Amino acid sequence: MSDNLQLLRSRTPFLWLNPHATGKGTGDFTLSDMLDAEARLARCAPLLAQLFDEAAVTNGIIESPLLKVPNLARRLLPNGGTLLLKADHDLPVAGSIKARGGIYEVLAFAEKLAMDHGLLTLGDNYRKLAEPEARTLFGQYTLAVASTGNLGLSIGTMAAALGFRARVHMSFDAQAWKKELLRSRGVEVVEHEGDWTEAIRVGRAETLAMPNAHFIDDENSRALFLGYSVAAFRTAAQLRQNGLTPDSEHPLFVYLPCGVGGAPGGITFGLKTIFGPKAVRCFFAEPTDAPCMTLGLVTGKFNEISVYDIGLTNRTSADGLAVSRPSRLVSREMDTMLDGCFTVPDEILVPYQQTVRGLENQKIEHSSAATFPGPRMVLESTFCDDHGINPANVRHLLWTTGGRYLPDPLKSFVY
Repeated sequence: MSDNLQLLRSRTPFLWLNPHATGKGTGDFTLSDMLDAEARLARCAPLLAQLFDEAAVTNGIIESPLLKVPNLARRLLPNGGTLLLKADHDLPVAGSIKARGGIYEVLAFAEKLAMDHGLLTLGDNYRKLAEPEARTLFGQYTLAVASTGNLGLSIGTMAAALGFRARVHMSFDAQAWKKELLRSRGVEVVEHEGDWTEAIRVGRAETLAMPNAHFIDDENSRALFLGYSVAAFRTAAQLRQNGLTPDSEHPLFVYLPCGVGGAPGGITFGLKTIFGPKAVRCFFAEPTDAPCMTLGLVTGKFNEISVYDIGLTNRTSADGLAVSRPSRLVSREMDTMLDGCFTVPDEILVPYQQTVRGLENQKIEHSSAATFPGPRMVLESTFCDDHGINPANVRHLLWTTGGRYLPDPLKSFVY
């Protein structure tokens, strides 16, 4: 542990392979939980199609494509191999991976509230949640969240569309354009001078003191986690359609950007639940100055240690990853489920962002680019030998975070 801790302290990019990995978690989440979440999203699909033109195109199913990226593959896998990109940077409505968990938790809360007040039953068309009676009810409640940007966009957009009072606490590193977009959608933005950990502490306390208010807690939310996990069902179908269903002989290596951990944790849980722990191997990417999940897992202290405790700044241009402590719920779930983590310097983010735009015409945020060194780092490690995996049989999947609504200042590209 001491060598790993020194690498973290010195901001040295490195790959940590989890010595405790079994591919299985705590048992606190099950396939039944995932199926319940998927069914809830299916019930809400007509509602989403009515509320958002972007969702109407897909009949209310908010999903991203699985892309083949041959030009990027030649850059990242010079010895050959299959590289895929799960394009959550282009998810409709919220424009990021947070559309999954964030929208799901708002819908789950709205469903329960409407049922508790006799406005909805399971057999109803969920378009009823957009009718005046439901909107009047929702208008009496505040939904709040703390965010560096994308989760706030997701929850704020969905909550406001249903008629809730939406309140988003944003840390100092949140991008100005995300605040402006939220305000244009009728969301109240509360700006904080501190980082995300401070914003969530203040936001949670404030919301708990308010009547008729619900705080969506990115550090401890089961609903967020399960909303993200549903991605595994959709991705499994896309892999089958491409003849790429993973198994232990042809594993899928998945590289996910990690902030507090909810999105990559939920997706990791979902994929490993569906395909099994040997068919899917998952690795989290974090900035060298904000490696909160890596730190929590390496030390075994989970959320009880902060990147500040080891002299790091928690400052990164990958705003969605600027988190000083990991989720308690997710870090403990990943303790034996996750295969590894790797850290990357900020200096690589813009070049990779520009490269994927130039080579594949995909517009991504800095956070998404953090995963790009992953395939090389894992293939150059002992991981495949340790697990008896033929590197030639591995399929690599980069999972992106945000980008759909990103302002486009890039005029030229550096390859």
